[in-house]
Amino acid sequence: MPITVTAPRGVFTSAGEREILPQLTAVLAEAGGLAGNPAFTSMVGGTIHLLDPRHVYAGGVNRPVVMVELKLPDLGLATAEARAAFIRTATDVVERLSVDGHRRDDTWVNILNARDGAWGIGGRALTNDDLVAAISAAG
Repeated sequence: MPITVTAPRGVFTSAGEREILPQLTAVLAEAGGLAGNPAFTSMVGGTIHLLDPRHVYAGGVNRPVVMVELKLPDLGLATAEARAAFIRTATDVVERLSVDGHRRDDTWVNILNARDGAWGIGGRALTNDDLVAAISAAG
């Protein structure tokens, strides 16, 4: 379940650059009710893309927007409450790990869902049933 963070260089503290993905992984596990499940955690990966600040825009103007994009199977964060919890808490994490002056409104979170069987690891398409079985066995 990839998490992609795209941000202008200089928005995160140096510690923030190192901590953003581990903390967002924990946020995802918590929002999904799977905190402490090693099988679930092992399926979460991510990248951080730090761009020249001149190359980040919102509303057609240059602005220091941080974008957090989460891609996960359609059974992940299945309720509106779970999605709202992830969005709120992910925004809190960005806020904590950013330099002074980064506005909360300049953090955008997007959740995308892959259809059943349209997500996989190691060349193997995983169905929702496969994922539930792996997570349940580790729980």
